[in-house]
Amino acid sequence: MAEVDKSISFDGRDIRLKVGLLAPQAGGSVLIESGDTSVLVTATRSQGREGIDFLPLTVDYEERLYAAGRIPGGIMRREGRPPEKTILTSRLIDRPMRPLFPSWLRDDLQIVAFTLSMDELVPPDVLAVTGASIATLIAQIPFNGPMAAVRVGLVGDDFIINPTYAETENGDLDLVVAGSPHGVIMVEAGANQLPEQDIIEAIDFGYEAVRDLIQAQLDLVAELGLQIVQEAPPEVDQTLNNYIRDRASHEIKKILSQFEFSKTERDTALDAVKDEIANAIAELPEEDEVRVAATTNSKALGNTFKDITKHFMRRQIIEDNVRVDGRKLDEVRPVSCQVGVLPKRVHGSGLFNRGLTQVLSTCTLGTPGDAQNLNDDLQIDQSKRYLHHYNFPPFSVGETKPLRFPGRREIGHGALAERALLPVLPPKEQFPYVIRVVSEVLSSNGSTSMGSVCGSTLSLMDAGVPILKPVSGAAMGLIKEGDEVRVLTDIQGIEDFLGDMDFKVAGTDSGITALQMDMKIPGLSLDIIAQAVHQAKSARLHILEKMLQTIEEPRPETSPYAPRLLTIKIDSDMIGLVIGPGGKTIKGITEETGAKIDIEDDGTVTISAVDESKAKKARNIIQGMTRKLHEGDVYVGRVTRIIPIGAFVEFLPGKEGMIHISQLADYRVGKVEDEVAVGDEVIVKVREIDNKGRINLTRLGIHPDQATAAREAAAVNR
Repeated sequence: MAEVDKSISFDGRDIRLKVGLLAPQAGGSVLIESGDTSVLVTATRSQGREGIDFLPLTVDYEERLYAAGRIPGGIMRREGRPPEKTILTSRLIDRPMRPLFPSWLRDDLQIVAFTLSMDELVPPDVLAVTGASIATLIAQIPFNGPMAAVRVGLVGDDFIINPTYAETENGDLDLVVAGSPHGVIMVEAGANQLPEQDIIEAIDFGYEAVRDLIQAQLDLVAELGLQIVQEAPPEVDQTLNNYIRDRASHEIKKILSQFEFSKTERDTALDAVKDEIANAIAELPEEDEVRVAATTNSKALGNTFKDITKHFMRRQIIEDNVRVDGRKLDEVRPVSCQVGVLPKRVHGSGLFNRGLTQVLSTCTLGTPGDAQNLNDDLQIDQSKRYLHHYNFPPFSVGETKPLRFPGRREIGHGALAERALLPVLPPKEQFPYVIRVVSEVLSSNGSTSMGSVCGSTLSLMDAGVPILKPVSGAAMGLIKEGDEVRVLTDIQGIEDFLGDMDFKVAGTDSGITALQMDMKIPGLSLDIIAQAVHQAKSARLHILEKMLQTIEEPRPETSPYAPRLLTIKIDSDMIGLVIGPGGKTIKGITEETGAKIDIEDDGTVTISAVDESKAKKARNIIQGMTRKLHEGDVYVGRVTRIIPIGAFVEFLPGKEGMIHISQLADYRVGKVEDEVAVGDEVIVKVREIDNKGRINLTRLGIHPDQATAAREAAAVNR
């Protein structure tokens, strides 16, 4: 393929597309660049495997460390397990791409994105999303695109397209919008309690830029002499489908209208109908074409049964405005909340129930040393002081399977909940703890990610974290049949599984803090998105009211088992003194006091211990070591050792000086032992600090008022 370069500009920021330069044997490839950030994206198709009844799409995103001019650490000196950031970017690419492939496609598809160069201005993630669409078009894979994505930031009162890292960090919005010619297909955002209307305007602003990128892709495809592939679906023998529909439709419709059924009762009834049909097929003669078709495709019964269920569930909503559990379209399931459900050794706990969805969130308070080092490619020393982890055990949906490490879904849901709560956390200066929240999904029937937001808010408040405002969340759904559209509040599992949209919105009573929208159709208009955003607000506030009935505000004190933190500031040139050679000094303080000590580069020292007296002891030692001495200062000290010419006195923790024998008394002293003994408490004054830093003390010339003040200060610091 001949090399082709194209460029498109957004507010003076160019996106460059290079085709035909790299990866010639991939199905399709593009090098997409902006600034000094370059991402190679490929799309490849291979023949499908037997027995696959879903789209086997794999999306992998990786950042090579050479892209930032770094050599990997560790023994192997090569990239290892991908960090969460790259997993989240893989999901960001997958989510808008997946619904644009034809539902009948069963070939193996793989999209691979490598960041080959990365600067400190341009994030590569949205470039990779757009690159995935371009590579797919070039690979001539059936695709209802093009698709493109941009990031929208809010700096002051102005929206900007594809902001830099700094602009995103300093602004009030980090929004990614992906769209196709049919409308918006994916939204991912974190916001600083922005009003709903601002979010809607930002999505509209971003989609305008998406349209320009879509047109650039259409121009590129035309320039390459290619067309957007629209293959016809394979023909399917309808004999088996018709047999199943004739026998299942009436029963499925009847079951779905039994609003008093619980989820378990409804699922059991549907399974019974399916089993009855399976048994009927098994009793047919072996040569019967229905039985032959069922034997040839073992998954046909399940797929057709799902399609029938989907049809009647959706028709019931469109025609009757009623859902399978009898709720109105904008009605939230029953909500209940509890806090303090676990003993206080767990620093905070909250249990959130919405319908059959149940999430237990726990909050743990840690020291600054517990912060997660992100080891980011560009910001090596960047760390996180708020961690949100989400777990989804198999028993939560009544299944059995091995427990494994968190998958992409768990990581994504945890990141969404984390993003929702970040804007309301207290600043480090006010609350220096590192905070970890873990959300355990104990029962799942829709919107567990928003359940984890609510449960985590409860656990933070129970732990005494002074959050600015409580956060709640709700998931919205969509049923779209032709021009008929119904937006659903608080979707349950069947509505998520058989619906067209999963739109999660979290925020406070002041505005939105996070949202995430995924589609199963090729796109959605802005007016429907706006309806969902506004409808979600009523649901959020309703849920928030239930939460506040359980706990109105954060507890005034933390758990007695949480570490007690004391923070002091020392001169940065004193850090080495406190740490000591090879960490000897700080290890000694830790061993002596039992406190944990963390020192930052700016001289901030955080001392932690469950027993506050231990933390105070360590603080006093460090303050004593780093205190600047002046001649004439008076202290209470203790004799530590004696030599023929004087006595050594520790007058501050870790700080020692010598009283020469001539300074022990206002008369001639024959032997030091005649005046003092090891362990004696003495009042001393700093007489001199010589040019080698040695401290000479005296017991002479101390005014009684100075002695009294020294004793009082010593009593306070004990």
